[in-house]
Amino acid sequence: MPHDRLTAAHSGTPPHRDRPAQRSGSPSTDLDGQPSPRDRWRFWGTAYALLVLLTGTNLPTPLYRGYEARFGFSPLVVTLIFSAYVAALIPSLLVAGPASDTVGRRRVLLPAIAVAALGSLVFALATSTGWLFAARIMQGVALGAASGPLTAALTELEPTGNRRKAALVSTVTSVGGLGLGPVLAGFLAQYASAPDVLPFAVEIVLLVPAAVIIVTLPTTRSGARWRPRRPEIPTTMRAAFATSGTAGFLAFAVVGLFLTLVPTYVAALSGSKNLLLGSAAVALMLICSALAQLACYGRPAQVLELLGLPLLAAGLVLLVLAGGYSSLILLLAATVTAGTGQGLVFLGGLTAINQAAPASRHADVISSFYVIIYLGVGLPVIGVGLLATVTGLLPAVQYFAGIVALLCLVMLFALARARHRTSPSSQVDVS
Repeated sequence: MPHDRLTAAHSGTPPHRDRPAQRSGSPSTDLDGQPSPRDRWRFWGTAYALLVLLTGTNLPTPLYRGYEARFGFSPLVVTLIFSAYVAALIPSLLVAGPASDTVGRRRVLLPAIAVAALGSLVFALATSTGWLFAARIMQGVALGAASGPLTAALTELEPTGNRRKAALVSTVTSVGGLGLGPVLAGFLAQYASAPDVLPFAVEIVLLVPAAVIIVTLPTTRSGARWRPRRPEIPTTMRAAFATSGTAGFLAFAVVGLFLTLVPTYVAALSGSKNLLLGSAAVALMLICSALAQLACYGRPAQVLELLGLPLLAAGLVLLVLAGGYSSLILLLAATVTAGTGQGLVFLGGLTAINQAAPASRHADVISSFYVIIYLGVGLPVIGVGLLATVTGLLPAVQYFAGIVALLCLVMLFALARARHRTSPSSQVDVS
């Protein structure tokens, strides 16, 4: 994204469109200066591709209990299977983000779609625990390759050049996929035949239009020769990256907990074996996340984080109390509160990163941000699984929730101090 768009945003004048000299197949406008239907179709089609990929990676969430009974493994193995994709996802993020800036989005995204379909196929054919690990690794490779480039593409393709709106669509789409996957799989597994196969067959079908959309994306490449390099954040945005990355890590540690162990936690509290019930708890958290983002759209990034962190901490405290009192009402309150806080923290973090990232390294920086996010999803929950083998599931979830709530408050204090030290004149609101 050229520098003149950022300059226009700082000066208060409307940002103008990128010109075709930068890329073939660039966005166009109608004669009245409004974005063309083709621009809008590409933008929302890219959001669909991100939604479907994230949906697929979370289809196994309500099925883990069934796999546990079928293949005879422990809660620790459940967390390891869930987290296996992080081990593949992070290297994929670090390679694919810079690569897509250099060789173009399509050359990275089309193979990612193919690997995602293969991962779903392996899940559908799974006959042992090893198959589950293999499928999760494939999902990690696919999502790692696609997350940064798709998020960057949304920013580049937003019809009016509004980076804040692009960040909102990215975050709402992301949490939408996280929530849709468990609900879709839980519904099909509970009420349809072939519960271990049908959800993944549906995912493969949904990936077909995503591939078609990717084929139509503009050709984007820098012309430079790509080579692997270690992650490096531009000096001008390191402070913003450190604070937003840390807050995002904590927010997604809570998402990882909900995706892996909360469905079983719900079953233990309710005594119900209905697969859709546990999935609904996950979905409710993420729906609240999306609604919070929509409601608070347009607020400064740091304000969103300062609002979200205490809500996230309060939701985790309620989760601890829900286990202590065996209360589904408290669990419902915990889910709503934690989801709202998670959404605000995520939107604030991605907005800050989107605004600060240089155009020439946009996907590279976004991919590095997602590395932090997915570390939050995958690593802490392994510790919960280990603890659950010693203390049992309910106490392990309670200990985890209490520790993360405390860390959220520490992060809140650090952000408040940083905001206090920054003069109002130096805080720039880019829209």
